[in-house]
Amino acid sequence: MKALIVEDEFTGRILLQKLLAPYGECHIAVNGKEAVSAFRMAMDIHQPYDLVCLDIMMPEVDGHAALKEIRAMEEAMGIFSTRGAKVIMTTALGDIKNVDAAYKELCDGYLVKPIDKAKLLELLEELKVVKRGTVR
Repeated sequence: MKALIVEDEFTGRILLQKLLAPYGECHIAVNGKEAVSAFRMAMDIHQPYDLVCLDIMMPEVDGHAALKEIRAMEEAMGIFSTRGAKVIMTTALGDIKNVDAAYKELCDGYLVKPIDKAKLLELLEELKVVKRGTVR
């Protein structure tokens, strides 16, 4: 698994990196602008991300806008959301408006902070990003 962790808070980045590292390569972006750039570079070199953990509230470009750009890039390359990167929104915003908006923008999952390890790993299995039985 190749993952992109997009989180503007240091402790959030470290936590997700620690949780995901046993399952594969993890890259970091500190805002939506960096995320879109990293995603584009990975696509350009034909080494796309399998997973993007995307915070919503970030400087420069927020998670909603970054998700729209990521899905637009995939679509331009003939990759539709069911076949593209799995995107999990990770945020303190658990209100129905943000959850609904994220799913309309074609996210694959939504976790409210603080991130619970068991819930994250269960979601990774559901999304088939990691195989059942490999979750530690």
